[in-house]
Amino acid sequence: MGRALGMLGDRWVLLIIQRAFLLHVRTFAGWRDELGISESVLATRLKELVSHGILAPEAYRDGRTRYEYRLTGSGLRLWSFLLAIHSWERDWADRPGLLAPLHDACGQDARPYLACGACLRPVSARDTATERGPRASFARIGLPRHHRRTLPRSDRSDYAGYCPHSMEILGDRWSTAVLAASLLGVKRFVDFQSELGIAPSVLADRLKRFVDVGVLKAGSGRLYRLTDKGLAFFEVFAFLSDWAQRELPVPEDARMTITHKPCGNVLLPVLVCSACEEVLERRGIHFDLSEYVPPARRSQPRHDRPPSGRPAPASVAGA
Repeated sequence: MGRALGMLGDRWVLLIIQRAFLLHVRTFAGWRDELGISESVLATRLKELVSHGILAPEAYRDGRTRYEYRLTGSGLRLWSFLLAIHSWERDWADRPGLLAPLHDACGQDARPYLACGACLRPVSARDTATERGPRASFARIGLPRHHRRTLPRSDRSDYAGYCPHSMEILGDRWSTAVLAASLLGVKRFVDFQSELGIAPSVLADRLKRFVDVGVLKAGSGRLYRLTDKGLAFFEVFAFLSDWAQRELPVPEDARMTITHKPCGNVLLPVLVCSACEEVLERRGIHFDLSEYVPPARRSQPRHDRPPSGRPAPASVAGA
C-alpha cells in the first residue's frame, strides 16, 4: 500500500491515467492541453509513470521522432479503481451532470457497486474483516515526498475530471493513509499518530479536511468516526489494495488480507452492473462523450461552439 500510494497518491498522476482511459490521450501535448498542466510537471509525472511500469513510451515518426505513452498491463488493471472513484463521486459528491458509465451488454447506466468475486454479493466495509501480517505496518506508508502536494482545482464544468472531495482523499498519500486507517478501525488521534508515524500537525490538518468534506465526524476525546460517506469510500480502497498486492508483491508476513465475512473468502473485488447484475469488464462499458467540451472551447458560449470534432462515445478500455 505504501508503494502504491507513492505512485498514485497525486492529483496529476490520477488525472493523467484517467484521461488515458477515458479520452485515449497518449501524447505529451494531449495531456498538456487537456489538463492545463505545466510542461515541467507533466514531464516529471510521465517519467514517474514510466518508471513505475504504468505507462510505456512508444516512438513514432511525425517529421521527427516523437513518443506516445500507452497504458501497460499494470496500468490497464487500474480501470476498476478509477471507475470506483467515479461511482463514489456520483453517489456522494454534489456534481449534477457527471458522466454515466453505460453497460454495453444491457445498454443501461451501470451504476457500479462493489461485490465479492467469489459469491457476487454486494460488499460494504462492515461486511469485511482485515488481517495484517506481523510485518505489515502503516508506518511503512510514510515514504519521502517526491513532489509538493497539489491543491485540487474546482472546475464544475469539467465532468470528465475528479471532484475536490476525491482529491482531498487520493491527491495526497497521507490523506489516503489516514482514511485507510479509519476504514481498518482506527478512531483516536493518538492511535492514528502511532499507527502512521505521522507528524501531529500533518495529522490534525488531514483530519480537519476530512471533517470539513463530511468523510469523518469528530467526537469527544479527539475521536474520529467515519460517516456513511467515508464508509462508502471502502469500495475505492478495496480496489487500490487489490491492485497493490497484485502488482507490488511483498513477503507473506507483510501482506494485508481482507476477508468477506458472509462467504468466508478472501475478498476479490469486482464491480457489478446495478441494472443487470452482471460483472463489469473493462471493454464492456463506455461513456457517452458527445456533450463533452474540450478545455480549449469551455470558455466559448455554447451557441458559438463548432458542432464538429466532438468525441464519440468512448470506452474505458484504454490502450
